Amino acid sequence: MATATTPLVELLRSRYSVRKFLPAPMSASDIQGVLEDAQTSPSNSNTQPWAVHIASGAARDAISEGMLTAYGEDRTSADFTSGYGDGLYAERAQRHGATVYEVWGVARSDTEGRDEVVRDNLRFYGAPHAAFLFMPVLGDGVRTAGDIGMYAQTFLLSLTARGFHGIPQTVLGMYADVVREVLGVPEDLKLLFGISFGTADPAAKINDLRMHRLPVEQSATVHEMPATGSSLTADRECGKP
Repeated sequence: MATATTPLVELLRSRYSVRKFLPAPMSASDIQGVLEDAQTSPSNSNTQPWAVHIASGAARDAISEGMLTAYGEDRTSADFTSGYGDGLYAERAQRHGATVYEVWGVARSDTEGRDEVVRDNLRFYGAPHAAFLFMPVLGDGVRTAGDIGMYAQTFLLSLTARGFHGIPQTVLGMYADVVREVLGVPEDLKLLFGISFGTADPAAKINDLRMHRLPVEQSATVHEMPATGSSLTADRECGKP
C-alpha cells in the first residue's frame, strides 16, 4: 500500500538552484521567517554551530565589489581546501559546469564568456541578499560542517516554501577575508560557503535548468528492504493493531 505524497515531498522535489534573480528585495519579515525556520535544523549534541550573516544593500554591494577585485587580481582567501580528485566526482563536476555553460550559451573556447559567468557568481546572480555561513573549528570540523549543511538545506527549503529561491555557492567561500572585513566577522569563524537568495527571474532561460540526479540505487544501499505492505502504517490502514 503506497504512501500518499505529502506537501513536504512536493516541496523537496520542487526546490532548484536559481542563477538569475530579480533585484526586488524580500521583506524583513520574510527573511526573519526563513531564519526562524532554519534555526530548527538538527545539529550534533545540539551545538547549533552556525554563525550566519545576511548581507543586503550597501554591505552586499561592498562584498561583491571586493570579491570582483580579488578575482581580477587572482587573489583568494579560502578557509577550507576544495577539489574533486581525478575520478568520478571530478567527472560529475565537469558535466555540471559544461551543462551550465551550455545553457548560458558560452562555448568552451570562449574565455571572456566563461570569465563573465564567474563574475556573475560574484555578483550573486543579481540576488538582493546573500547569506554567509560561518562555523567555528571544532575538532576536525567535519561534524560542524555537516551541521551547517543541514542548516543550509532547511534555509533553502524555507525560501522555496515561501515563494522565493536561493543557490548555495562554494565560490563565495573562496573570498572569506573580503566577507570578514566588510561584515566585521572575527577570524575564529571560518566561512564554509554562501547562499544568494531572493525572487527568481521568471524570464531567464537559465532558471529553467534542472540538474540531473543519480538513480537512488547508485547512492544508497538498503540492507533487507521491508516487504511491500509490511510497514506499521500499512498494517494500521488495513485495520491491524
